[in-house]
Amino acid sequence: MKFIHPLISFLRRFYRGNPTAIIGTIIVVTVLSMSMGASLIADNEPTKRVARGHQPPSAELWLGSTRSGKDVFSQVLHGGQVSLLVAFSAASITTIIAVVVGVSAGYFGGRVDEILMSISNIVLVFPQLPLLIILAAFIGQVGPLVIALIIGLSSWAWGARVIRSQTMTIRNKEFILAAEVMGESKWRIIFVEILPNLMSIVVGSAMGTCIYALMAEAGLEFLGLGDPTIITWGTMLFWAQSNAAFLVGAWWDMVVPGAAIAIFGGGLALLNMSIDQISNPKLKTGSYIKVWRRTKAEVEARRLQP
Repeated sequence: MKFIHPLISFLRRFYRGNPTAIIGTIIVVTVLSMSMGASLIADNEPTKRVARGHQPPSAELWLGSTRSGKDVFSQVLHGGQVSLLVAFSAASITTIIAVVVGVSAGYFGGRVDEILMSISNIVLVFPQLPLLIILAAFIGQVGPLVIALIIGLSSWAWGARVIRSQTMTIRNKEFILAAEVMGESKWRIIFVEILPNLMSIVVGSAMGTCIYALMAEAGLEFLGLGDPTIITWGTMLFWAQSNAAFLVGAWWDMVVPGAAIAIFGGGLALLNMSIDQISNPKLKTGSYIKVWRRTKAEVEARRLQP
């Protein structure tokens, strides 16, 4: 219970004068809620034929039907469950590895830094998307879990370097040196002193990775490297392309899953921008920029005083 009041206070500061965060949160929460409640919202089963092929949007079928007569609205809601699970799982794997590698390399330095940065440099040498395609093609048709693992294990290096750089900056701060002089253990310093000061970077990196993972998962499945029997936003695009949806005028078959990816990715991008505005005063907008400019003017005025 003691964490509730600080959490509420933080949320008030975060959303006050920050319309970007409000809009991004509304988008993300709406998409998540609709996907999680797909069985309650959609009347039809996503794998069941309910109409003739390529029926346009109507009162009965809000977003039309696929070539096989399945409800596009039901598919996009149920498919969002798998696609979002892959995106969040891949982002979690990537963030955990990036934090462990980046903080360890930045704080311990020396031999540990050399070994970890050598590994990250090797990973950075390979372009990510072609590497994902090669790995997925080598394994064959893979399920969402394998796609999440492939994305998570191949996308952590850049985040690790950013976290390492920030950790090296924090390591030389006075409060870190004071903790070391007082005999605090290295692990306590990392978890209590360093990690809290990296949260804005870690959360921003996780959201960026989530957007990338969502796009990469859809791209791999669009190319036919995923399991076409599992309904996701990517496999919806794959089947729409295979059935020449645009050529026969069934634009909704491809536009709907593409719009779902773009809308959710845009919501995450807005939240990511909001976190940048909070962590970097030079990027703050709205009421924050007024406060920052006023404070800056006061500080400069004091410096000019004899």
